[in-house]
Amino acid sequence: MRKIFPLLAVFGFWVCAAELIVAVSTEPPSLDPTTNAAAVIRLLLQHNLYENLVQIGENGEIRPMLARAWELSEDGRTYTFHLEPGVLFHDGTLCNAEAVKRSFLRAKDPGCGVVHPEYFAALEEIEVLDELTVRFVLKESNAAFLALLALGDAVIVPDRDDLGSNPIGTGPFKFARWDPGYQLRLERNPNYWQAGKPQVSAVVFRFIPDPVAQAAALRAGDVDIILEATPEIAETLSGFQVFSAPQDLVQILAINKTRPPFHDPLVRQALAHAVDRAQLIRLVARGFASPLGSHLSPSAPYYADMTWVYPYDPARARELLAQAGYPQGFSATLTLPANYSFHVRTGEVLAAQLAKVGIKLDLILVDWPTWLERVYGQADFDLTVIGHVGRVDPALTLAYYGPERPDYYFRRGWSNPELDELLRLGATIPDPGARKSIYTVAQYLIARDVVNVFLQAPHRIVVARPNVTGIKLPALYLLPLGEVGKG
Repeated sequence: MRKIFPLLAVFGFWVCAAELIVAVSTEPPSLDPTTNAAAVIRLLLQHNLYENLVQIGENGEIRPMLARAWELSEDGRTYTFHLEPGVLFHDGTLCNAEAVKRSFLRAKDPGCGVVHPEYFAALEEIEVLDELTVRFVLKESNAAFLALLALGDAVIVPDRDDLGSNPIGTGPFKFARWDPGYQLRLERNPNYWQAGKPQVSAVVFRFIPDPVAQAAALRAGDVDIILEATPEIAETLSGFQVFSAPQDLVQILAINKTRPPFHDPLVRQALAHAVDRAQLIRLVARGFASPLGSHLSPSAPYYADMTWVYPYDPARARELLAQAGYPQGFSATLTLPANYSFHVRTGEVLAAQLAKVGIKLDLILVDWPTWLERVYGQADFDLTVIGHVGRVDPALTLAYYGPERPDYYFRRGWSNPELDELLRLGATIPDPGARKSIYTVAQYLIARDVVNVFLQAPHRIVVARPNVTGIKLPALYLLPLGEVGKG
């Protein structure tokens, strides 16, 4: 049931106490984006409950957030950040320079269970200069460092070990309760440091996996927003606001190269030639997607289109399979996360496409926690379809393909020393022109080796009731709700 309260006086100004009910398909496995890789945590909580020193603007530029200004030394190794005054964590403690230092010391510590401690390994020293000034000294210049600070891995958190179930940040909403299997409730932060935000008294994320049920709830007025509407459902929702835009998200067919026959480059090349991206976009995305030839999204800086490397050519796919010793094809499993209908539908179409060249897929649907544990954590799969969120800078996004993560779920069983060196150079050279050349070649090598098959870049689709105002779709995979209201 939606609740609309009368206007309330809060700190001398009037705010509307309406609750915003948001339908989401996937329940987060944890509420700490630094210690769990699930992108849905960032989608729901980054910029709503958690905040960063900096943020990415609508045009991809780095903008202030908790840091109101910063300076970079001439050698590119020292960043000095000046913090917003008077910012409090939701537990009432001060978010000052010392708190920022502790937050990043935690991020650097592999013992704290953070997902990507390697991101912060370049931090040589963190100095507190005064209450609102903190200095980061890097071991060497890092062209991606500012972009890194905008990621969910770099949100500023207090020194606690229970953020997965009791999240605390500095954002416009604070944690109220989590009812597993039903909803996650955030309430207005009365001490928020930005005046006039948020516009509503609470945000309730309602877990509704079925897209048809989401649409029914929207029509009935039980929810105000569908956060990730499927294309076919969005087409049926006339009379509602439909927002769509490219995003920094890619859908891939991930390949386990430790399992025969996918250890064979000829088999992987056949797999790539057998995929018809145009059909996927037409049947699955209903046009709400772009063809993809790289792990970088077409909307991301430095993207290079590599769809030409292995164009759709089923005849060539059959030839390659015969050369690899599989003239009659072979069978394999395709593990799909059941909660993501977009990936499931993609898997169904892919199975039909690959069957035409003799690759018979047994589709296995698993729940999200199982996918994270079995596929992502243990690399227990043949093939899988999944989405990967971008990380603003190619040095961060493509790091999965470098030597730092040999145990990454799709990285196992493959390496490329030439690519390793290119990724090292791209992370340290600041010149945009040089980086463009480096990352173009890097994307070619990844495509050539068919580390994965890159499918499509789905566009974001958010559907809202007519009275919902202030929705903006940033390029990053998140949805800030601090300025969203209900008229």
